[in-house]
Amino acid sequence: MSHGASPGWRRFAVVILRPLLSALLKRDWRGRGNVPRTGGVIIAANHLSGADPFAFAHFVYESGRFPQFLAKAPLFEVPFVRRVLRGTGQIPVYRDRADASLALRDAEEALREGACVCIYPEGSCTRDPDLWPMTGQTGVARLALRTGAPVVPLATWGPHELLPYKKGEQTGLAGSLKRGFHPFPRKTMRVMAGPPVDLSGYAGEPLSKETLRAATDDVMSAIAALLGELRGEAPPAERYDHHRVLEERRGTAGRGPNREEKAAGS
Repeated sequence: MSHGASPGWRRFAVVILRPLLSALLKRDWRGRGNVPRTGGVIIAANHLSGADPFAFAHFVYESGRFPQFLAKAPLFEVPFVRRVLRGTGQIPVYRDRADASLALRDAEEALREGACVCIYPEGSCTRDPDLWPMTGQTGVARLALRTGAPVVPLATWGPHELLPYKKGEQTGLAGSLKRGFHPFPRKTMRVMAGPPVDLSGYAGEPLSKETLRAATDDVMSAIAALLGELRGEAPPAERYDHHRVLEERRGTAGRGPNREEKAAGS
């Protein structure tokens, strides 16, 4: 198994986590047949909470694959954490690399070896006030187009009720959630996988910024559509762009009040 994965470590993780997750959480799972049993595959999901990797991993494992998540490279420098991550085959991402292809080097290698690579294209928990997926980062498209691996979209709904993410926008649905861990009553983890995203239109195209952005948007649209089905709602026409919001806020803070604003405040 690639990246130093150990059958013993993997069995240990399954023995510990599988019964714990089954006891702690109720399940509403759909679309497991869309996860291919063999070959390199990318599973791309929305990110709601620090709890959703467990629901994500459980679903993928019960679909017949062992999940290999992308994790920040510095985590692999912590002795015990490194043993667990390496032992279970998790994949480091070198975010400090200027070359994006080098940052995803190990993930690309794992896909070529037939791994099931699990990725959150948003890069962090969503900051959308109503917990819809944000715009995605282009690493998922780069991996797919460089390796030819299919991208299976996956949506989760429910982890935010177990462990809300409280660093984002505190308005809308996100603002209504109570901080902390809420195991009781048992929460239902709703997970749904769809058919692979059709990226054939980008085959053979140069990996330009425009190509990668368009392919990433296709992946995020597929994830948002699945989440809309789980929620029984239509996803918003325009996704929340966290980077743009931060830039606008920095620009406003740097500009300071203009003369009209000053006069209004005097």
